[in-house]
Amino acid sequence: MADTNPAPDPLEIGIILYPGFTLLDLAGPQSALGLHGRTQFFARTLDPVVSDTGAALVPTATFTHFEGRLDVLLVPGGFGTNDAMRDEALRAFLVRVAPSAGYLCSVCSGSLILGTAGLLANRRATTHWTLFEALEAVGAATIHERVVNDENIWTGGGVTAGIDFGLKLLAELRGEDVAKLTQLMMEYDPEPPFATGNPQAAGPALVSATYAAMGEGTIRETVSIAAARAAEMRA
Repeated sequence: MADTNPAPDPLEIGIILYPGFTLLDLAGPQSALGLHGRTQFFARTLDPVVSDTGAALVPTATFTHFEGRLDVLLVPGGFGTNDAMRDEALRAFLVRVAPSAGYLCSVCSGSLILGTAGLLANRRATTHWTLFEALEAVGAATIHERVVNDENIWTGGGVTAGIDFGLKLLAELRGEDVAKLTQLMMEYDPEPPFATGNPQAAGPALVSATYAAMGEGTIRETVSIAAARAAEMRA
């Protein structure tokens, strides 16, 4: 007997680009979700946007020329987060588009960009382990987990958490069987070479070295920007 169940409509996926984004923050979830939908990349202009490691992506739409509805709107993190938190065009786009998005999402420090747009107040969320103070500053209820969801707000932890995030959100959107099939297609079966993927396992010396490598001054600046934005929203 023929299958009479119609195929679901393709997911409409939107991903924010800004200078200094982290490629894997968006590539992980897009690899899972993108197999089941259409992806648009939004930026200030249609010029290529360079990531924090030098790879570039070409936007398909600008912040000012989109009027549709998205099933998923994703904001990646990256070393360009501080500037993105100050970007009024990006902030205005999020404020305009987020209310109609099915799921509002971030990976890594992308949650801070959502937070400084006023979209995470009193919502459960996560971020990179070095940035929980900044996430708290924008009024989020911080949860130290790899993937956190609060109704239609879904956030992932640092960088590689985006793959877990994408598969879990896919299970929410298309069912666990589809997500399991997609995981196998991706051959996502990680075997980390070192047991240093979180600060508890890595130990104090490596944690200190990581803060130094990421720039403690930059992290303090992130907290300051987040706190200033939060104060502006309360005023």
